[in-house]
Amino acid sequence: MGFLCSSSSIFFKFGISIIFLVSFSGYIPSEAYDPLDPTGNITVKWDIITWTGDGYVATVTIYNFQQYRHIQAPGWTLGWSWAKREVIWGMNGGQTTEQGDCSKFKGNIPHCCKKTPSVVDLLPGTPYNQQIANCCRGGVLNSWAQDSATAVSAFQLTIGQAGTTNKTVRVPKNFTLKAPGPGYTCSPAKIVKPTRFIGTDKRRVTQALMTWNVTCTYSQFLAQKTPTCCVSLSSFYNSTIVSCPTCSCGCRNTSQPGNCVDPKGPRIASVIPNPGKNAYIPPLVQCTKHMCPVRIHWHVKVNYKQYWRVKVTITNFNYNMNYSQWNLVVQHPNFDNLTQTFSFNYKPLTPYASINDTGILWGIKFYNDLLMQAGPFGNVQSELLFQKEASAFTFEKGWAFPRRIYFNGDNCVMPPPDSYPWLPNTGSHKSIGSLFAAIALLLTLFLHGNL
Repeated sequence: MGFLCSSSSIFFKFGISIIFLVSFSGYIPSEAYDPLDPTGNITVKWDIITWTGDGYVATVTIYNFQQYRHIQAPGWTLGWSWAKREVIWGMNGGQTTEQGDCSKFKGNIPHCCKKTPSVVDLLPGTPYNQQIANCCRGGVLNSWAQDSATAVSAFQLTIGQAGTTNKTVRVPKNFTLKAPGPGYTCSPAKIVKPTRFIGTDKRRVTQALMTWNVTCTYSQFLAQKTPTCCVSLSSFYNSTIVSCPTCSCGCRNTSQPGNCVDPKGPRIASVIPNPGKNAYIPPLVQCTKHMCPVRIHWHVKVNYKQYWRVKVTITNFNYNMNYSQWNLVVQHPNFDNLTQTFSFNYKPLTPYASINDTGILWGIKFYNDLLMQAGPFGNVQSELLFQKEASAFTFEKGWAFPRRIYFNGDNCVMPPPDSYPWLPNTGSHKSIGSLFAAIALLLTLFLHGNL
C-alpha cells in the first residue's frame, strides 16, 4: 500500500539527503547552524592540572552553551581515540563503560586500557570520595537559558603511558558525543591558552599546565531521519482546526501493524517495552495521522480591547518517554509585548540582536516540568497574554500564529500557511481568489486547444 505524505515531510526528507552529501566530508560547523541559536554548541575543555611519573592528571569539563537544547536521561557519553598507548589509571566524577584488555599489567590494574574509551557521568548518590565539582548528575545537562548552573558537567582523569611535558603530550583524536543518541559532530581538539582558576579567597590565580578545547555542534538531520514534533492551530474567530500535516513525522504503516499503539486497545501496557531507566530507546507513538511523538497546539483564545490571549498545549504521544526539563521555543512578532505567562516560565531570546521576537517557555519545577508519557496525563498547557501594538497588531493572514516552534531544540513541522484559520471577512476573498484562478486555468486550456 502506498503512503501519502505532506509537502513539509517530503521537504524534510529531501533536506536529509542534501545534508548527508556534505556532512561526511569533514567537520563543518555551518552544517549545524541554528538561526535561533547561532552560537550554540557544547564545548569540551581538557585541562592538565599536574604531571605524574608516567603521565598527567586532567580535569575534563563539558559546557552546554546551547540556549534551549539540553541533554536528558540517560545522559551524555563522551568518547575519543588515544594518540599513543595511553591508559586511564583512575577516575573521579565519571567512569568508562568498558575496561578493555589490561592483561599485560601486573599489580596495579588501570581503570581502562581501551584505545577508544567511552566515558559516562556518575549517578546521584555517588560516594563523596569519588566525586568532583559539577559531577554525578547522571549525564543530564540543562540548557544555558533555563539554568546555566546545571549546564556544566565534569570528571577527572589520571592518565599513564603519556607525555609528561607540554612538548611530549599528544592530544586525543576523533572525539564523539552522544546525548544520549546521535546528532552531535565534534571538531578536532585545539590547543588554547591555559585556563586560569581563581582561588576560594579570590586573592590568588593559578592556571592549567596545558589546555585544549573540542567544540561539538548539533544537527537535527543527523539525530533522526524524521521530525520529532508538529504544530496544530485554531482560533476563536474560525471554526476550522488546522491539524498537524499528514505524515509530519512518518506515515502509519497499515500493511505492517505494530509501528504505533492504538489508544483504544485493551492492553496498551503489554506492547510497551520496559528496558530500564538508563536505556536509550526509539519512540513508540500513539497511532495518529501525523505519527509525531509530540504535538504543540496554538489556540488564539480571546480578543480584548488592548490585549489578546493564546492557549498553548503540548501533548506527548510517546509511550516510551517522559520528557524532563522540556522546553518550547516560539518565534512570533508580538513577543516584545508579552505581558504574562500563567503556568510556564518564560525568557526572551534575542538571536537577532535588538529584535525581540523569540521566547523560550519551560515548566515550573515540581509542577509541570515533567511531560508524562502518552495517556490522560501526557500534556501540559498554559496561556499567554499579549498587549496589542497598534502599529503592528492584526488577526489577518495568520499574523496571530507563530512563525516557528521548537520542542527540546528540534524544529517542529508547521502547517502550510495557506491552511491557517482566516478571519471571516477574508475567507470570502480566499474563495473568490481560488475561483478566479480556476477560471483563468480553464480559459488558458480552452484557448490552447483551439490554436
